[in-house]
This record gives sequence, structure tokens and C-alpha cells, in this order.
Amino acid sequence: MAKYNKFSNVGLTIVSSLLFVACSTSKYAATEKIYKNKAKGFSEIIKTVPPPEQQIPGIDVAQQSWVGSVNFGIRKPNFVILHHTAQNSTQQTINTFLVKGKSEVSAHYIVGKDGVVVQMVNDYLRANHAGIGKWGNNSDLNSSSIGIELDNNGVDEPFTDVQIKSLVILLETLKKRYNIPTANFIGHSDIAPGRKVDPKNFPWKVLAKKGLGLWYDDILNLPPEDFNAELALRVIGYDTRNLAAAIGAFKLHFVQTDVTQVLTQADKLILFNLYKKYM
Repeated sequence: MAKYNKFSNVGLTIVSSLLFVACSTSKYAATEKIYKNKAKGFSEIIKTVPPPEQQIPGIDVAQQSWVGSVNFGIRKPNFVILHHTAQNSTQQTINTFLVKGKSEVSAHYIVGKDGVVVQMVNDYLRANHAGIGKWGNNSDLNSSSIGIELDNNGVDEPFTDVQIKSLVILLETLKKRYNIPTANFIGHSDIAPGRKVDPKNFPWKVLAKKGLGLWYDDILNLPPEDFNAELALRVIGYDTRNLAAAIGAFKLHFVQTDVTQVLTQADKLILFNLYKKYM
């Protein structure tokens, strides 16, 4: 299996991957029908005027009216959240996302070890991938983000060249299409400290070099004596209500060689450098 730190010159594009998937969806006819019916239901809600169930309780109906503006558009994602599947294949993850049940877990995209990209939810729709989490003041990441699952068992499996190559192409496309800020490419563990640890051992620096997330500089300066590490973590976006968990999530993303929940002096150099970037 190829290592992630070299990008092979492969003739793979996101378009060809999606065409491949489109040609192989016949076996998913039943779930495609469910998808279309749900989408149709949402479209009916959107086009019905006045909007159903959006009246204001406590104000007399006679004092409420509807006038449709001509200036509006679809809400667009502002974050991308990366996950590892913690499963054994893309197919297994597809099957998981096709099960209706209590969890109803999903994601917008799956990127396989072979570089094939499978889209499962329209970018404009809300996928159930982030769960309970917080980043900065945003406590509903499902509603403001695109979720991408990377086919990886999350234990000892490296990310492959072709997988990272396809991911970069996908992320660059999403960044340009929706004008997503560089700092808003983050991991599941970042928004759910102590609850999630994915994607584990992920090459964030490779993405950062492409403008897909931030990374610290090669030369680091000492922070001032009064440097407030908890404040710095909050500025970056971490939920510090459980400070130890926030430190662990920060180190899982930016340190990786040591993911203990204690900041060393070396960790503080990295944190101070990133704090200034996120300010």
C-alpha cells in the first residue's frame, strides 16, 4: 500500500469517479427512491408559500403576512469536516449509510483507499455526520458543513497516495465552489474533543500546503510569559469546557507524535504560532 506523503501521477479525477458511481447505482434502486422522495418532500416545503409551520406563536395571525422576496438563494456550507470510517471498506460504509434507523448516520462523500469518490448527499443538504460538537460559536456543524469519510479502519491503516490525491482535488473543488475559508477544514476530533478521535494519524500538513487548513510554521517563537493556552485553544475553535480533552484533540491534529492531554513546552510553541494565525 502506498504511503500518503507522495502523490502518484494517476489518471483519476473526481468527475470520472462520480461517473463510475453513477453507472453502478442500479443495485441501489430502492434507496435511491427513498432519497428522491425525501428530496421531493423538502422541495415541497421550500416552494409552499407562506412557509408551512413558520408562523410566529403569540402574534395574531391577522398581524402576520407573507411577501416573497426576489433576492435569496440556497444556504451554502462553510466548513468541511473529515472523518475516518473505522470500517473495512467503502462498500461497508455505503451499506451503513443506507440503513434507516435510530442513528441515521451519513456523510456527503466517501473517499476510498483506491481514490474512488462516492457522493451520498447533495452538498446543499444536511448530512448526519458531525453529531454533538462545537467549533467556536457554532454548535450545529451538521447544518453548516460538508462531511467527508475516508475509508480507513482508524487503527493501523495508512492513508494511500491515490486517496489523498482524490481528497485534495475534492477539497479544492469545494473550497472554490463555496468559498470555504482555509481555516475551516477540520477533523471530527476537533469539534468533539474527548468523544471522537478521527481522522487518526492524518496528514494534515499535506492539506495545509494546498491551502486546505492551517498548519504551524517551521520556525517557532517562544510565547510570552503570560500566554494563556486555554484562551488560545478557544480562539482556534476548540471547546475548552473539558480543557484536557481539548488539549488532546489539538495534539491529535497538530502534534500526533504525542497525544497526551498535557501541553509540553514544545506543544505551547505550536499552539502560540497557530493562535496568531487564527486571530
